[in-house]
Order: sequence, then structure tokens, then C-alpha cells
Amino acid sequence: MDSSLHEVWQAAAGSPFVPTVGKGSQFLVAFVLLLIGFSLSGAFALNRSLVNLPILAVPASLALAVGVVYMFCAVGVYV
Repeated sequence: MDSSLHEVWQAAAGSPFVPTVGKGSQFLVAFVLLLIGFSLSGAFALNRSLVNLPILAVPASLALAVGVVYMFCAVGVYV
């Protein structure tokens, strides 16, 4: 890599990072994802079968995982 850290820093200043979900709407997105995740896991708990695993359980776990991360970002967890 030929460029110095200062050149990389200057190039990055011209294109600021814009998140996909803005800070003002992270709580709503997180709440909706968590609601969907808990609903899908409840539906899977009522009717557990191998067929429902990719239909209900996998999307539920993904929605819960992403929803928890967005909720952490929305409420500002300080560790």
C-alpha cells in the first residue's frame, strides 16, 4: 500500500459514512424486528416440525439477532 495514513484520512473526509437506518428510526426498526422475531418463534413453538424450521425458526432467529443489535444501538448501551 503506497498511500500514507494521512492521504487515506483526507480521502475519507470527502465521503462521510451514511448509515442505512438513521439514528431517529433505529428504535422503531428494532422494535418491529423484535416483534416479528418473537411472533415467529411463538408460532414455531406451537407447531414444531422439520418443515417449519426454515419457514419460521430461521427467520425468527435472524430477526431477533438483528433486532437486538439495533436495539443496542437505539438505546445506547454503555459497557
